[in-house]
Amino acid sequence: MSTTQFIEAGLGQDLLDKREIRTFISGAAILALDWVQLDTLKTDSDRVLYAIQADTSIATGNPLVVGVALDAATAAGQKVRVVVRGYVEGANVATAVGTAGTALVVDNTFVGRAVAIAAADTCAPCGFTLEAAVSNKADVFVTCR
Repeated sequence: MSTTQFIEAGLGQDLLDKREIRTFISGAAILALDWVQLDTLKTDSDRVLYAIQADTSIATGNPLVVGVALDAATAAGQKVRVVVRGYVEGANVATAVGTAGTALVVDNTFVGRAVAIAAADTCAPCGFTLEAAVSNKADVFVTCR
């Protein structure tokens, strides 16, 4: 089987075939452009169907992070598109991340916000920055898939 790749510079992020988007059901309110994780409070296969804002319960990096929410959810039960691999413009990234190419994790710093990976983090990065973060926003490449 062969595949055809679409490449055309400057046409916008929605046309990028290097971006993979999955739809999840919100387990609680989610802010657009926040990093989200699987909702392990659910049971059985619902744990991989539902997503919540990535929490800060794991100091060494949260391995449950699945990507960046493109949509906001005001309550549980709403459908949310999540970039699980590829480009996201203006993702929630700590302003302290000052350079492009910084590997990111969500740890015990702030709900839904990625930070620079630290030596103590044991999980794989959930993405990397494409620019320095400003006002807790940065363009990123998500690598969760």
